[in-house]
Amino acid sequence: MKIAVAGDHGGFRLKQEVVALLEKSGIEYQDFGTFSEDPVDYPDLALLVAEAVKKGDFDRGILCCGTGIGVAITANKVPGIRAAQCHDTFSARAAREHNNANVLTMGQRVIGPGLAGDIVAAWLQAEFQGGRHNRRVAKICAIEKKYNCSGR
Repeated sequence: MKIAVAGDHGGFRLKQEVVALLEKSGIEYQDFGTFSEDPVDYPDLALLVAEAVKKGDFDRGILCCGTGIGVAITANKVPGIRAAQCHDTFSARAAREHNNANVLTMGQRVIGPGLAGDIVAAWLQAEFQGGRHNRRVAKICAIEKKYNCSGR
């Protein structure tokens, strides 16, 4: 498994915790930044990760910002990306199992590093269950196509 990771200045420390967890777990990753707590614009970093996952260079992505909201909104603008903001392990597991989420977002100002590690572990271990969930994910994709393929 190969993971793309990024976070803005508001999620920098949480991103560093995620990177440490990935390293400890022996999971291949690439850190797309930011590399300090100097202010940056979260859409720029979220777009890098979302596009890398969409292209297939990475299996999944993890994004951190202050709340997890801005990076989720941004990543979900990229067709084929299903970014889920998760601040508990149940949601993280369900995001993978039921929604086939390929990007996880979290907020540094919302959760601490211990819980974030548990969320990442639950999300990475979970797999899409398919079955009845295929129909629902297909409907999400159909909505995406309806609004992203207008030719304009």
